[in-house]
Amino acid sequence: MTSLDPGARRAILEAADSLREETLDWLFRLVRCPSTLGNEASALHEMERIYRHLGLSPFRVPTVPEKLKDHPGFSLPLISYEGRDNVAAIHRPKTTKGRSLVLQGHIDVVPEGAADMWETPPYEPTIRDGRVYGRGAGDMKAGVIAYNMAFLALKRAGLQPAAEVQLQAVIEEECTGNGALATMLALPKADGVIIPESGPGRDGFYTAEVGVVWAWVTVSGRPAHVSRMQAGINAIEAANIIAGAFKDYEAERNRAENVHAAFHGHNHPINVNFGTIEGGEWNSSVATRCRIGMRVGVMLGYPASQVRADIEALVAKAASDERLRGTQVKLEFKGFMADACTLSTDDPIAMTVRRSYAEATGAELPGVSILGLTDARHFKLYQDTPAFVFGPDAQEVHGIDESVAIESIHNVTRTIALSMATWCGVESA
Repeated sequence: MTSLDPGARRAILEAADSLREETLDWLFRLVRCPSTLGNEASALHEMERIYRHLGLSPFRVPTVPEKLKDHPGFSLPLISYEGRDNVAAIHRPKTTKGRSLVLQGHIDVVPEGAADMWETPPYEPTIRDGRVYGRGAGDMKAGVIAYNMAFLALKRAGLQPAAEVQLQAVIEEECTGNGALATMLALPKADGVIIPESGPGRDGFYTAEVGVVWAWVTVSGRPAHVSRMQAGINAIEAANIIAGAFKDYEAERNRAENVHAAFHGHNHPINVNFGTIEGGEWNSSVATRCRIGMRVGVMLGYPASQVRADIEALVAKAASDERLRGTQVKLEFKGFMADACTLSTDDPIAMTVRRSYAEATGAELPGVSILGLTDARHFKLYQDTPAFVFGPDAQEVHGIDESVAIESIHNVTRTIALSMATWCGVESA
């Protein structure tokens, strides 16, 4: 592992510390962008502005399903990609001395839910008790700002990476991962990847992540006036019967013999979640149609393709239930079709970041397996590029009053700055 000159290390850390206020300014600007699915344009424009501020030339990377459809990492999209191109920028050194690096993060966020339940509006970032509150503040806009601030810290120290560094801001990490896949395939393969995804309530790095399959079941029943309810078939009730059929499956997939050793610290690593429901048309009418959306976890060693087959079999069996006689049941797969994977723990990029974290904070960076997934899987599974995922302490991710710890953001910035300098080497800016 390359050692960093003590003078350069000190200059980089001092420069990173000088950027604390600017970090919050940049984070606030990005959190104010309500970048839910299909509404990412403002955040993508903001990333172009940030990359230009770093002295780089941003460019767009389109996500084209026709080019990706045969790739094993591709997931069927939910909406069109028109006007939603990913943004990237590339730093090229005067003389290449070190190893190339990707700094990547997603700018899309999940819906805010019931905005009236937030203490402060979800897209009006606020600071309370040392934390920034706002939708996407933790997942993962603070991490995106941290990697940009890390790059800026080197410049403020009069240095720059002595190897190619790709900065990538991608879409759809929250539903397909296709933005990351398209960007990865469009750019040169790097020697290592750092993704500053939020830590689970603390600083930490990811050792393994589950996969995910999204599926949608639409049940069409028989409408009738409520006075003749028995003559109809209620699609909402029928959809609930199908949802209930997954309880035994969930319990089976969580049996000890079906859980990979990487997840032995979790009591319930595989979750089946019904996250959306749309149906019915009138309180006094038997519901004609109901559509439910589900997210099913995928365990290491059990491919997403098998989970898809399991879902198909379960829905077909539930549809044959006597209570569903006369209904029409349609099953679709859109969104995630993603396998689980293990992540870097002791390869060169992992050791570089872990050592840099210790130097930046005086503490050890703990590892944890997660019951979600990140874009790192593309680099690991399909490009064999070591990817290290760690990020700032975030709480209530996907929930109400999502937040990220300010001091933790600075720790991540300092760590990435030292990691970049060590991994890539440095030269005068």
